[in-house]
Amino acid sequence: MLNYSTKLYIFAKRNSLESIIEFFKDTNPVLGAFYATLFTWGLTALGASLVFFIKKLNRALLDGLLGFTGGVMVAASFWSLLAPGIEMSSGEGIFKVLPAAIGFGFGALFIFGLDKILPHIHINFKESEGIKTPWRRTTLLVLAITLHNIPEGLAVGVLFGGVAAGVPEASITGAVALALGIGIQNFPEGIAVSMPMRRQGISRFKSFWYGQLSAIVEPFAAIFGALAVTFFTPILPYALAFAAGAMIFVVVEEVIPETQQDKHTDIATLGFILGFIVMMTLDVSLG
Repeated sequence: MLNYSTKLYIFAKRNSLESIIEFFKDTNPVLGAFYATLFTWGLTALGASLVFFIKKLNRALLDGLLGFTGGVMVAASFWSLLAPGIEMSSGEGIFKVLPAAIGFGFGALFIFGLDKILPHIHINFKESEGIKTPWRRTTLLVLAITLHNIPEGLAVGVLFGGVAAGVPEASITGAVALALGIGIQNFPEGIAVSMPMRRQGISRFKSFWYGQLSAIVEPFAAIFGALAVTFFTPILPYALAFAAGAMIFVVVEEVIPETQQDKHTDIATLGFILGFIVMMTLDVSLG
């Protein structure tokens, strides 16, 4: 087993996708889930940092980016989570798909419950949901995006946990592909938080701070998912489908409707298609 400093040296020296995969192969999978979601958080912060350089974000571009986010999440839900979960289930016919169906349903219900309880506001700053609260609107927006990021962190953690448990259908390359895809779609999510805040007159630094803060939940959710699967391997098919159901709920209930608020629905749809293609390509070529 390589020590940590040696692994970092190899990673910096080679700087390629192969070196990234090798890095994670030589890392404890639970720790790997944490590192991977630090990367996804970092891309959120990078997206949020654009608030320092851009005065105003074109609404058509924002809708396209949000559509791209939705496409990545839907593709990841099937290619990275549901399909492997069904494949690793035992039994035939309905019994083979039952764990995925149960997990998917509970994942959606989990986010539905949080959506009704956790106070939050949508990107347009007009529609608020959850219990009534005196919290500031900026706090409510951060909570909304944080709600989106919980299933993303869980998804990465569950796959890494499957690797730790020695499940053949769970691979490091598949987990890395998922983290890459989620990281890519987190970039526009960072923009989607920071730029509307800036439009509301909030300072650039605070807009950036809240934008990057929205994804800080991902490493914690990833560690939880990885540990849960590591200690109780039979839940893996359910856990994969749970993360998929949670992500699909977010896309249908939050992301897609947000892209339909203006006149740029075609751009949002094309962004969705592009995001789906990118995530499908990543998962199939690497996983």
